[in-house]
Amino acid sequence: MDVEALRTFVSVAETGQFQAAADELGISQQAVSKRIAALERHVGVVLLVRTSRGSRLNLDGQIFLPHARKVLAAVEQAKRAVRPGSRPLRVDVLNRRISPAQAVYRFYRSRPGTDLDAVTLSQENAVQAAQAVLEGTIDASFRALPADQVPAGISTERLLDAPLELLVGPGHPLAKAPRVRPTDLAGHRVWIPGIRPGTEWAAFYQALSQAFGLSIDALGPNFGDEALMDALADSASLATLVGGGDRYLWPRAHDLRRIPLHDPTPVYPHLLLFRSGDRHPVLTALRDHLRTAGPGAVHDAWAPDWVNG
Repeated sequence: MDVEALRTFVSVAETGQFQAAADELGISQQAVSKRIAALERHVGVVLLVRTSRGSRLNLDGQIFLPHARKVLAAVEQAKRAVRPGSRPLRVDVLNRRISPAQAVYRFYRSRPGTDLDAVTLSQENAVQAAQAVLEGTIDASFRALPADQVPAGISTERLLDAPLELLVGPGHPLAKAPRVRPTDLAGHRVWIPGIRPGTEWAAFYQALSQAFGLSIDALGPNFGDEALMDALADSASLATLVGGGDRYLWPRAHDLRRIPLHDPTPVYPHLLLFRSGDRHPVLTALRDHLRTAGPGAVHDAWAPDWVNG
């Protein structure tokens, strides 16, 4: 059913004149007549009685009018639902412990009451996350998406580089170092359970291993962060890597050490993925915030050469 024909019918019903309806809608009287005729053909009944004084609703028109108004109200409600800024911005932050979640939280604290939803979707990889953005399941996602895998209709902006840190127990040979170079990790076992083949983080750690001669593995089941912290605390040889802005908790007795990496500093490049041309005001504000209030650039940063931006 033609929505504009419905709108025209309601206008004629309320004004009682084809010309008045034409003036209200900004169209010609002939266009009004054509729309009403098309609507009456569509519903199969006459809705208006034409007289020398104007038009009035017949019985079918009186019955039809409230339904037409409901349809027009629903159409307007649907438009408002997708109008930029009329609904919360839905952002995928991957994991509530890591840098993207912390960055979005700082943004929210700088603008209390901002209408946004921080979610963690179980997308297997960056390409699937980009597709979710494209389909409208989410408005934006933080992912390390290779430049040649960015689908049409998706824009990316590199706004959040997370410097990596070494996390070890008190008995590890590097536990007392104030900072270490990536090459210093050669020969040490770096355990990062849960890396799934085909994901962007698997590609990132493979590139990191190749660049600095590291032994990074994901052997064994992933029993969660707490189990990993327990293993590090009890081991004199095991280490893992975490983002500098990640927030992990462990018992005080574990005495785990976070040690910055430098010369160079490997960074995990969280690109913000969003639909090209998306004009949601909260998305614009988030991007502006990350550009100006996000972590500063790392002067000796290293990232894989396949990273966009």
